[in-house]
Amino acid sequence: MKPISQSTFLLEIGDLYLFSLRFFKEVFKPRYEFAELIKQCFYIGYKTVPLVAITGFIMGLVITIQSHPSMEAFGAESWLPSVVSVSLVREIVPVITALICAGKIGSSIGAEIGSMSVSEQINAMEVSGANPFKYLVVTRVIASMLMVPLLVVISDTIGLYGAFLGVNMKQVISFHLFTNQVFLKLTFQDIIPSIIKSFFFGFAIGIIGCFKGYNTKNGTRGVGSTANSAVVASIFAVFVIDLMAAQIADILHLN
Repeated sequence: MKPISQSTFLLEIGDLYLFSLRFFKEVFKPRYEFAELIKQCFYIGYKTVPLVAITGFIMGLVITIQSHPSMEAFGAESWLPSVVSVSLVREIVPVITALICAGKIGSSIGAEIGSMSVSEQINAMEVSGANPFKYLVVTRVIASMLMVPLLVVISDTIGLYGAFLGVNMKQVISFHLFTNQVFLKLTFQDIIPSIIKSFFFGFAIGIIGCFKGYNTKNGTRGVGSTANSAVVASIFAVFVIDLMAAQIADILHLN
């Protein structure tokens, strides 16, 4: 793959910024494509649930098992549910879920719109009087913004259940006691920021996938490159947003 020069990178950032501004302009204009929005929510959300659920369960189970020896060494085994739950909900689950969505959703959006671009279906929609940007881009970005936080909540729930099983591998604890210990330390200051940054994760994944697909060139060969670059750029954006969220939370004393 040919390396990207600094000027090309800055130009692409500028184009993405203008593309995002166009999204915010179009999102409030009628006609609203509710049917397409529901369809994209189904494909982006429902179709991703099994992958997110399995990953969340494994994360909760593995992190609990790996944390147990350290907690045991300090004589703090009773704090294991509280420590693991805060770690999962505040940071680990939102980021890992967003990375999974970047791989699955970002690539599929980029490839789908990219194939429509190179086959001139987008131009055909414009000629017929339709608004392809609103139909293709706005619906997919909004669906990503709605579904990624929901997927994070699902992954949080299943991840905590995985943590419960992980705790019971080393000691016997009832589900009621486990839940009490979880919510002893887990507060809305942990939950709300993770949900809020998940909206931004969803926006970044959706807008980058649509941007890459909308600007696909070089025929069918470019579609594969588009899907790959959409995933890489989305993952990078997730880490940048997470870093910014951590800094803002620190300034507001939410950590």
